[in-house]
Amino acid sequence: MQDPATPPPFSIEIEEHDTTALVRCQGILTAEYADRLYTPVSRLLPNHRYIVLDLAQLTRMDSMGLGAVVRLYVHAKNRGTTVELRNLSQRIRDLLILTGLLPLFAFTSEPDAPTEP
Repeated sequence: MQDPATPPPFSIEIEEHDTTALVRCQGILTAEYADRLYTPVSRLLPNHRYIVLDLAQLTRMDSMGLGAVVRLYVHAKNRGTTVELRNLSQRIRDLLILTGLLPLFAFTSEPDAPTEP
């Protein structure tokens, strides 16, 4: 059993701002935690035109974690929602470049609150 004082390996914090949702990701986004991102964020899509994934505190992502991000992108695009990635570490950026996925996402590196176009 996990110690309550120890943070979970992956967690998200969601802030909703009108038609934008800011999702702060923390920890490791790997196969066993991919649904902890996909499920709650996919529920935001009907009510938000912009989903911002802040990855500043994401320390690692494997192929299944990347798959969850891509699934969100596809689901969002089909609903007319934009997914933006913010604060990518060099490691995560390299993974997106290696897989050719970086151009799919709106991208900023500013840590401030989301703004709507």
